[in-house]
Amino acid sequence: MALPKRRHSHSRTRTRRAHDFLTAPTVSTCEKCGEPKLPHRLCPNCGAYKGRSVIKLDEE
Repeated sequence: MALPKRRHSHSRTRTRRAHDFLTAPTVSTCEKCGEPKLPHRLCPNCGAYKGRSVIKLDEE
């Protein structure tokens, strides 16, 4: 296994770690009811996808 000859500098280490942060999920709105939902997925509130009703959800 290879071993490093010299230690990495702070700037090189921090440059590598610059992309290790977490990103918040993107949220879009439903075309029918306006509730927030994840893109390319059914609306959890009304069961619509791309503006048309795909499944019927039980009314509570």
